[in-house]
Amino acid sequence: MMDAGTLSLFALAVLALFASPGPNMAFVMSHGLAHGVRGGFAAALGISAADLVHTLCAATGVTALIAAWPPSFDILRYAGALYLLWLAWQALRPADARGAADTQPAGFARIMRMALLNNLVNPKALLFFMVFLPQFVEPARGHVTLQLLALGAILSVMALVFNTVLGAFSGQIGRRLQARPRVAKFQAGFLAFVMAGLALRLLLLDRPSKGV
Repeated sequence: MMDAGTLSLFALAVLALFASPGPNMAFVMSHGLAHGVRGGFAAALGISAADLVHTLCAATGVTALIAAWPPSFDILRYAGALYLLWLAWQALRPADARGAADTQPAGFARIMRMALLNNLVNPKALLFFMVFLPQFVEPARGHVTLQLLALGAILSVMALVFNTVLGAFSGQIGRRLQARPRVAKFQAGFLAFVMAGLALRLLLLDRPSKGV
């Protein structure tokens, strides 16, 4: 379908993007530190699942339809910011102010779901897939939609591997910190700080130009 040169260039571009600090890296590391290796892996799975959804939307034209509606960018970023602020508030709430279920460490499925939703309501992520993936499609080879799906799947797998390693590293650090007293409050505060920072980042995003 695609030649080795195109795939190699795509892989290098994806690795360069992963190496640059961004919201996904911050999300994985903060949850690894706060919830251990399982928390980091759950965040990695959620992000990769969202990448697959973004790929499917870009390949089927759904993303283009959303982007064509001017209010969509603001709706997504405000929804994402509110969700992240809610996560920050949940992290800071005192244990005696939460229900019995909330006093327990965040479960695997819950962290994965949070990572998935956080990525899906990020308008920049939505537009990224619409703009980035087509650069590596070769129309002469046919099956443009299949090429987009294949590229998105490769990106998702690479993201899973990269973020799993990142989550394991931060999870090991978090596990060592948990053995020390007074660290739990710091971890909760750090997680809330990261979530609030990501919310502020969304609120300050510039609207894309009409040419995007």
